[in-house]
Amino acid sequence: MHDVALTLSRGTVVLRRATAADLPVIIGLLADDPISRFRGDAGGSDDLPALDEAFAAIDSDPAQQLLVVAGPSGDVVATMQLSVIPGLARAGASRLQIEAVRVRTDMRYQGIGGAMIRWAVDAAPALGAGLVQLTSDAARVDAHRFYERLGFTASHVGFEYSVASDS
Repeated sequence: MHDVALTLSRGTVVLRRATAADLPVIIGLLADDPISRFRGDAGGSDDLPALDEAFAAIDSDPAQQLLVVAGPSGDVVATMQLSVIPGLARAGASRLQIEAVRVRTDMRYQGIGGAMIRWAVDAAPALGAGLVQLTSDAARVDAHRFYERLGFTASHVGFEYSVASDS
């Protein structure tokens, strides 16, 4: 992916692939959320080896894109992860899964999140995806309204099952 300028009503930001140097800021964006903190996404020093390993796995997988948005001063202000998932359903259509969308608290309500999601939807065909999907915690009512305003429909009920880690 090449850097992409996203035009907002108050200027331009740059969407780009994340680098290992961005990892501390991405971890901070994930932790700056009560639901994520409750799940343990605090990014403590004990978590760093696993987070470094996860970043390396994402970065080396061509079906994955961990993206960040650099604000006007170049600092990372948002992130999201895209995963292309091949499937047999829908006549073999691949899906573009959007995960972990976060915008820094002081940068919200400026159109960054909407620009990121619209870019992902527009990029889906070039990534080989015939469907764009995302999940959102049931408690994120404001996020649900945001995704619906962008044209997403609440079409499925999701389930999760936490398993114990081997480490």
